[in-house]
This record gives sequence, C-alpha cells and structure tokens, in this order.
Amino acid sequence: MNPHHPHATPNAADMAPKPATPTTVKANQAMREAVAALDQQDFEDATRGKLAELSDPLVKAADGHIVWDTHAFDFLMSEAPDTANPSLWRNQQLQHAQGLFKVIDGIYQIRGYDIANMTLVEGDTGWIVIDTLTTAPMARAGLKLAMDTLKSSKPVVAVIYTHSHVDHFGGVRGVVDEADVHAGKVKIIAPDEFMEHAIAENVLAGNVMSRRAQYMYGAELPASAQGALGTGLGMQLSADVPGLIAPTHIIRKTGEELTIDGVRIQFQMAMGSEAPSEFMFYFPDKKALCLSEVATRLMHNIYTLRGAQARDALRWSKYINETMDLFPDAEVAFGSHHWPTWGKDRIRAFLANQRDTYRFLHDRALHLANHGLVMDELGSETFVPKALAADSRSRGYYGSLSHNLRGVYNFYLGYYDGNPATLHPLPPVERAKRYVAAMGGEEAVLAVGRKAFAEGDYRWVAELVNHVVFANPDNAEARALQADALEQLGYQAESAPWRNNYLVGALELRKGPQASVIASSSPDTVRAMTNELLFDYIAIRLDHTRTDGLKAAVQMVFTDLNETWALELSNSVLNNTKGRVLQNPDVTITLTRPALFAMLLQGKKLSELAQAGMVTVEGNPQSFDAVMTNVVDFPPLFNIVTP
Repeated sequence: MNPHHPHATPNAADMAPKPATPTTVKANQAMREAVAALDQQDFEDATRGKLAELSDPLVKAADGHIVWDTHAFDFLMSEAPDTANPSLWRNQQLQHAQGLFKVIDGIYQIRGYDIANMTLVEGDTGWIVIDTLTTAPMARAGLKLAMDTLKSSKPVVAVIYTHSHVDHFGGVRGVVDEADVHAGKVKIIAPDEFMEHAIAENVLAGNVMSRRAQYMYGAELPASAQGALGTGLGMQLSADVPGLIAPTHIIRKTGEELTIDGVRIQFQMAMGSEAPSEFMFYFPDKKALCLSEVATRLMHNIYTLRGAQARDALRWSKYINETMDLFPDAEVAFGSHHWPTWGKDRIRAFLANQRDTYRFLHDRALHLANHGLVMDELGSETFVPKALAADSRSRGYYGSLSHNLRGVYNFYLGYYDGNPATLHPLPPVERAKRYVAAMGGEEAVLAVGRKAFAEGDYRWVAELVNHVVFANPDNAEARALQADALEQLGYQAESAPWRNNYLVGALELRKGPQASVIASSSPDTVRAMTNELLFDYIAIRLDHTRTDGLKAAVQMVFTDLNETWALELSNSVLNNTKGRVLQNPDVTITLTRPALFAMLLQGKKLSELAQAGMVTVEGNPQSFDAVMTNVVDFPPLFNIVTP
C-alpha cells in the first residue's frame, strides 16, 4: 500500500491484476441467494442427450495454430470465486457442456466448441447443417465428431444460415466444398437480404467494430477466474479466419415451405429482430422448432457493445408472439446458441417470457423517456418484473438492462438528450484537462479517487479518474487506479460483455493495447462484396484532407460482369454510379473484378496490372492514382481507454 494514502490502491508500480476487494466479495456474495433460486432444470437440459466429445483437446488449423482448446474453461467446474458474479459463473458453467448432443431422433447439436451451435438434421440421403460455427477448422472437427459417433457416411446435402452474423456462417467451408455447391449437389438456404447484411455490417464500420469487439468478447484476456469466463452467449469465438459461400436459395416470406432431402421445413421471417436478416423454422414431421437467435436463454442485446445499429425491440417481441401461434405443436425447441427446451408447456412458457423481456425493454424505456428521463438516467434503472428477474432465461448475461434501455432510447431518440448544455460538448481530452484543473490538479483528483475506491464506489472512480488518464496518459498512478476500479466492476458484472469490457480496459491501462485482433472481414467477405459496396468502402478510406480540391472522372468497365461504373471525385468525396457513361472521362479502365482485388488486397499498382495485360488504360492514369494513392489503412489497435 502507498504509505501516504493508507486507503489507496497499490502504488503506481503495481500494475498486476488484483484480487476481489471486500466490497466486491460482499456484492458477489449477495447474488448467491438469487442464483440458488434459479431453475436447476437448466443443468439437466444442458447435458441431456450427450453422446460424445472431442478426444483431442486441441483443434488446430492447417498451419498448426490452435483454433480451440477444449480444456481452456475447465476452471468453471469449481465453485464461483470472489472474482466472478455467481450468476454469470452459473451461466458459463452451463455453456461449458461440450460435445455432440442428441436433441431428438434425427436432430443433433454440436455445442460448447464455439460461441454458437451447429445443428445436424438427418435427411433421406444426407445431412442438413443448420449454422456452421465461426471457422472452418472448428466446423470440420465438429462434423467429424458427429459422423464418427453416429457411424454415418452420408454427405452434407444442405446448409441453412439462420441469420447474417458471422458465427453462423463463417465455418461453412469446413462442412461443404464450394464446388459441390456450384454443381448443385449442396443447397445453401438463407433469409432475404442475407448477403447484403452479412457483408455490409463487417465492412463500412468494420475496423472500429473489430476493435470494440476485442473488449466485448475479451479477446485479450486469459480464460481464468480473474479473466474471461466466456461471452454470455457462448464460450468464445474459435480462432481462425471465417469464410462464406453465397446462398443458392433465399426465403422471403413467412409461410414458405421447403422439402430438403425428404425433410419438410416451414419458415417464419424475423427480419430486423436479433439480426437484420433472420428467420426461424419448424420441422412439422418432427415437431421440432428452430428459434435461431430470436429466442435465447438470456436477455440479448438491443444495442451491442461492439457497436451496431440498435435493434427494434418491439418488432422482436412481436415475432416471438407470432411464433407461439404459428407452431403451437412444437415438442422441442432448439436454437443457434445454448441448449434445447423440451415439452409444449415449457416451450410456451419460455417463449412468453422471451417475448415479454423484449416488450418490457421497449415499453419501459419509452415510458421513462416520455416522463423526461434521459439516456444516462435510463442506464441506472433497476426495476425488472419479478417473474422475469427470477427467470435465468431473461437475465442479462449478454445484454443488460442498463445498456438495452439506453439502446431503445437511442433507437427512437438518438444520442442527444435534449439539454442544450450537451449539444456541443468539448472533446474528451480537452474536457478532461479542464475538469482536472477545476478540481485542483491531478493529485487532488486522485486523492478523491483513492477515497472513493476505498469506499467501494468504483463507478465514481472510473468516471472521475478517467479525466486524469485523458488529461495526462503518462500518469502511471492514475492508470493503475483506473485499472483497479474497472477490474472490480468487471468482477461484479453479471453480463459477460460488461465483464470483458471492464477487464480488457484494465489490461490495456496496465500494458497498452495488445496484439490480438478480431477480423471483421476475410477474403471470402471481400470477394462477396458488390462493386457498389467496394467503391463505398474505398470512399470511406479516402483521406479527405488530402483529396480536398482534387477532381477525377474515372470510367471503369468490367468485362467479366458486363458492368460500367463512373467514379467521380469532387469536394473530397468519391461518388460511384453504376451504368453512368461519362462524356469526357479523365481515364477509362477496362478490367475484371480479380484485377480490382489485386489493387485493393495485394497493393498492385495500375501500371503493373497494365503491363501484365490485366487491365487496359485509355487516358490519364494519374486521375485514378489521385484516388488510390489517398486511400489509407485504418489502425486496428487505436486507443480506447487512453487518448
């Protein structure tokens, strides 16, 4: 302890992780009674039907790197430690059940080996795969486990992507060969607008979302009682580059029915619920309902901490309400995450509480907003209906009441709270410097922070000391105190993303940004982008200060697509227009999509490609160079907890 401050945190040189403080121990102990009252049926259901698990503890990619360690989270099998919220610990214990599970005859799931599940449905001649985990090596290992255990040599004849998030399609190349898809041997079914949303979400804001995802998923944290417990929604993302194969069949409306390899499937659209492109579906002959990620065993995100468009909570609740009427005969319900629910009455009760969870978030946020409460006030609300609070399937292990109420507010009203004093705030560093000066300097602020830490007021410490860190990021004592406060908040968090955000913040305050990066795109993603999206992405990457005053008129002719595009640079923005023929272009470039990718992905210059015969250039190529030489790369590890 610092001898000058008997109640202070360890001195500035002590940047090591700390144990739980008495305040945190007390807070977590207070949760144990509520946890003990949660339904113990969950433990039976999470392990029901287990057939096998991977014999090799490590799943590796072709280059030898570890994609998955089956023992990484074995520490969860002990009692909840003081450094973890017992409710979150319980949730992650349940998710740690890993292996191949039988749902009912003909339906099996791979669970516990990624953030999501992979489901296998047996057809007359082959297998239908529902979702494919995040990466090909993990999906390949899961499929092999299933085929070996079930003694099956049947091929995969269809893949169903339930929705447009990468953990549900990224492993597709591990279960099917793209050549078989093109040959018509394998169908890939997806909801309307799947490709548009699967690609766009990971491109235009991809860099910043990837950086924030490091915090949300705890990518930098060790799996341990003082580190990552998982994600709330599952364990963690398997570690490889995700892939993508485009769908061959699109479902566009509720009520559509397909028969795939003798298996009847009835679809319900759920667009704009948990994902912008999503559906649920029912196997009437098996009385089995796939809920995708619309209904899960927790409170999901209306607003996700990695950053994304806020979701429509009202629409979400109405889809679940519709599901109850469309498929009342379901005897088992399973999803893209977690474990199934068996029995008509239990399914209906589960769906009713899930429906009410999203309806409550929606109605409560707007009720309070219409009383004049602003977004930050909503973030401190605590009221939850008693029956929902007592249902683990409605607790905030992934989403949270705090950020979801604010997400609904933002969905309707945006970031501005209506108070002119907040209309044009100072930027963070300038604001921090002025606050610190007004409070009497850095040492004075830290004295208040140390006192608050000793009293267990960690939220206040985090807000207060953040000003010192941003005013002077070289103040090691401030960074240490801020890290210690964030760490205790993480230990207390019931939401896994909150825990991960707090603990990654503490880690980076102590050690700086780490090297791990969660990829927002892959070669498959780039190849799947439309030309319009590619050109929009180039426009975002332009350094607008360097292109100010420049003009360019570029005609691009794609011989492989039979498309003509006009790229027009003016006022520092690059407009793209399909089909526009420029009257007097500065340059006309005739090329193929692979040639464009060579420039974007491999750094090839236009002159190199022209010399190689991959492009034809008519006019002044410097006009095109004026655009491409001002395209910049985004820094993948920009600062978050420091300026």
